[in-house]
Amino acid sequence: MCRIAGAPRTLLPLLAALLQASVEASGEIALCKTGFPEDVYSAVLSKDVHEGQPLLNVKFSNCNGKRKVQYESSEPADFKVDEDGMVYAVRSFPLSSEHAKFLIYAQDKETQEKWQVAVKLSLKPTLPEESVKESTEVEEIVFPRQLGKHSGHLQRQKRDWVIPPINLPENSRGPFPQELVRIRSDRDKNLSLRYSVTGPGADQPPTGIFIINPISGQLSVTKPLDREQIARFHLRAHAVDINGNQVENPIDIVINVIDMNDNRPEFLHQVWNGTVPEGSKPGTYVMTVTAIDADDPNALNGMLRYRILSQAPSTPSPNMFTINNETGDIITVAAGLDREKVQQYTLIIQATDMEGNPTYGLSNTATAIITVTDVNDNPPEFTAMTFYGEVPENRVDVIVANLTVTDKDQPHTPAWNAVYRISGGDPTGRFAIQTDPNSNDGLVTVVKPIDFETNRMFVLTVAAENQVPLAKGIQHPPQSTATVSVTVIDVNENPYFAPNPKIIRQEEGLHAGTMLTTFTAQDPDRYMQQNIRYTKLSDPANWLKIDPVNGQITTIAILDRESPNVKNNIYNATFLASDNGIPPMSGTGTLQIYLLDINDNAPQVLPQEAETCETPDPNSINITALDYDIDPNAGPFAFDIPLSPVNIKRNWTITRLNGDFAQLNLKIKFLEAGIYEVPIIITDSGNPPKSNISILRVKVCQCDSNGDCTDVDRIVGAGLGTGAIIAILLCIIILLILVLMFVVWMKRRDKERQAKQLLIDPEDDVRDNILKYDEEGGGEEDQDYDLSQLQQPDTVEPDAIKPVGIRRMDERPIHAEPQYPVRSAAPHPGDIGDFINEGLKAADNDPTAPPYDSLLVFDYEGSGSTAGSLSSLNSSSSGGEQDYDYLNDWGPRFKKLADMYGGGDD
Repeated sequence: MCRIAGAPRTLLPLLAALLQASVEASGEIALCKTGFPEDVYSAVLSKDVHEGQPLLNVKFSNCNGKRKVQYESSEPADFKVDEDGMVYAVRSFPLSSEHAKFLIYAQDKETQEKWQVAVKLSLKPTLPEESVKESTEVEEIVFPRQLGKHSGHLQRQKRDWVIPPINLPENSRGPFPQELVRIRSDRDKNLSLRYSVTGPGADQPPTGIFIINPISGQLSVTKPLDREQIARFHLRAHAVDINGNQVENPIDIVINVIDMNDNRPEFLHQVWNGTVPEGSKPGTYVMTVTAIDADDPNALNGMLRYRILSQAPSTPSPNMFTINNETGDIITVAAGLDREKVQQYTLIIQATDMEGNPTYGLSNTATAIITVTDVNDNPPEFTAMTFYGEVPENRVDVIVANLTVTDKDQPHTPAWNAVYRISGGDPTGRFAIQTDPNSNDGLVTVVKPIDFETNRMFVLTVAAENQVPLAKGIQHPPQSTATVSVTVIDVNENPYFAPNPKIIRQEEGLHAGTMLTTFTAQDPDRYMQQNIRYTKLSDPANWLKIDPVNGQITTIAILDRESPNVKNNIYNATFLASDNGIPPMSGTGTLQIYLLDINDNAPQVLPQEAETCETPDPNSINITALDYDIDPNAGPFAFDIPLSPVNIKRNWTITRLNGDFAQLNLKIKFLEAGIYEVPIIITDSGNPPKSNISILRVKVCQCDSNGDCTDVDRIVGAGLGTGAIIAILLCIIILLILVLMFVVWMKRRDKERQAKQLLIDPEDDVRDNILKYDEEGGGEEDQDYDLSQLQQPDTVEPDAIKPVGIRRMDERPIHAEPQYPVRSAAPHPGDIGDFINEGLKAADNDPTAPPYDSLLVFDYEGSGSTAGSLSSLNSSSSGGEQDYDYLNDWGPRFKKLADMYGGGDD
């Protein structure tokens, strides 16, 4: 047989006997309110409730004392309420969660008005030490033994272990290890057994919390437990022999960790923010604060209650708000919230567990900041009863007055922003008031022009309101209305023509000097003595003039309806009227002359050119008439052919198709191809009618079977037109100018070439003499001078092989740079001139040349030469005032040089 004996353990003693629950009304009631003063009534009871046991007393506030109230319970089978508000138990029952909360109703017997309140019952708390009771008594469980054979059958002995859960308080102080229970099997008398436990807390994480003596089976805990970490442990106990064979089936051991109040409530936020409109009635919801407790929420340790510790500021009442002790809802309980006086309240909220028990419960606090939001309880008020302004006449979008108001509501909110309205004095809507968003001022603005001659002053009645309506019960004071006096200033205005435009009807063809009409302007400034003068501003055809004083309009040319300046029979002319005010002003007016048509234009044939075949068939020429007049001075037209010349009447015939068209046909069977001018008489329908002989140029040509001309040339005029003649003359002139420019260019080119020649006459050509006779001429001291070097400088011997004695001592040695020009071997009369000029340019542009006047290209002419060096000829350093007449004394070879340099401008 197997038995399980409980080890000695300490049971927690119970608390004192049942607490008599009573609820006392506390706190100051600022205002009398009919109904239950509390939202929830609470009572702390023992576990068992007896029949007829008084539980608590609910109080009902009867302000006038005349109400007769009847109480009822939401659980009439368990609770009843007496007339004095005392709640009794109807029957005996153990207190459980289903009886923990019920409602009490109070109903007025006359008005049937009904109120309700919640009642909450809770168990009396017990000390942790009393939750576990020590018992030295060993409990044994005897299992049925195996009896062997009975009635031929064997009976099986049951060996399953069943033990109740073990309750162990958390945070025990020890000593450890602390014995919990001893496990034994009745087989330990015959066998040597070993005991063990498995599961979380034993051999599984967290390991080592529970241990068992393998010999005695004593189960112990090694450390304090924490319910907030693990609330229950589930272990399995095993019994095996020394060989490890299972002797008993494993049993389940459940260890419940009993909660202790070791955690304070914690608010979700340390600072809570809420808002409430000013002027809110009592009972207005503000906000909800929430705290949590890590202890068991189903036990008293985790049941929280809220209350307000303090309120700052304490005006106008120290108890402006209350809090639901269970839900944490904050509501208003007093009137008088005024943002203009107190903009913010700070509440210290306390949360206490153990259902708010101040003795055993743990507490924590948080801050609730309640901001009083603005409502429109202050209307705008004008700072003055009358405002003044002035505006020049005919001006718009001008601010004439600045209206200022004060408003005690929160700035830049709809309850503060002002809206201005003109309630009187402006029937035509000439003024508007806009609000300055920054200063909240009203800007009185002119939106329609004002005429000084009509209105000299306006007195406006203005009202100020807010963007949102005023709070209920608040009226607009007289200061919300003001008067605005606006003075209109007279200014010089533009004269104006009336009517404008002015329309008159006249026949065309009026002669110059005819007075048409008087077109005058009016001055709107009736209170100013001013004169108006008139001038013509626009007259496209220059037909009219206007008298500058009286505005009479007279013609200065014949009016023609067919003029291109007339559109749709109307001629427009614009005139200017100017006054002599300060500053002078002017206005324009338009005169529209509707011109009536007269028969002053003869009809013309259209088209003016046509073509037909040599024979009457297969085609004809359709013609019409063009008349610039209009009905009745135009069509229908009469078409005819004149009697002379005779051949026209003989060759052609015309047939009228209708009032506007006629048909021209050949009268004879054949007419030779060519161009013919056919005169046609056209008469319009005017009164009197007007006739005209128009020439129709007809090309008679050979036609194919379709009636189309086969000639290459198209119809042209009998002679060249003026445009064609002008084009031909322009072409001839341009050609002559090109030829003249070419001739001038050729002459200038020859002149330039002749200017480059040093010698003109063949007899005086020095180079020819040199080539022929190989002599330098008489009188030269240097008989070794070789002139062939001047004709062909490219044959000069290199500087390296030139004898040193021939070079002058003061001349620059010749280097490879700069590159001087090389003369061509082919002889030419102007070759020496070009060669000398190019050599001079190269020498003048040579930055390395010495300042003395000598070049190797001219070679050395010998000492004592009267000619000197030729490098000075036409040099850029030569002065124009130098005398070259002495060259005439040198003979005919230098005569040309004397003429070129000493002959003056020629």
